[in-house]
Amino acid sequence: MAAVAAISATWAFAARRPLVCNLSSSSIPNTRKLVLYSKPGCCLCDGLKEKLHAAFSISSGPNSLHDVVLQVRDITTNPEWERAYQYEIPVLAKENFDGKEEILRRLSPRLSVETIQKKLLAAFS
Repeated sequence: MAAVAAISATWAFAARRPLVCNLSSSSIPNTRKLVLYSKPGCCLCDGLKEKLHAAFSISSGPNSLHDVVLQVRDITTNPEWERAYQYEIPVLAKENFDGKEEILRRLSPRLSVETIQKKLLAAFS
């Protein structure tokens, strides 16, 4: 019975895994990283998050975004982020290979998933 409880705990942990990933891009070779500054109850943030996940799943090959790691940061948990982005969210940034963030141009909520994918590919090239 103990083995069953251990397996259930592992699955429960995996099912509750947050969207926030604390991996740095330097720990995983050849990964691209995006940071989405957001806050609870932000419908624009939620909409962009959904479109980003859809853009990550489109196609494969050279135009793929399958290797992109998305880190969602709740600005209400950090006073510096809240001061910087409280009137701007959702804010999307890419992490450069030197670890510095570069804020990307705002993506309109009206953009299609395909257009978002093309804009992200251009940002990473």
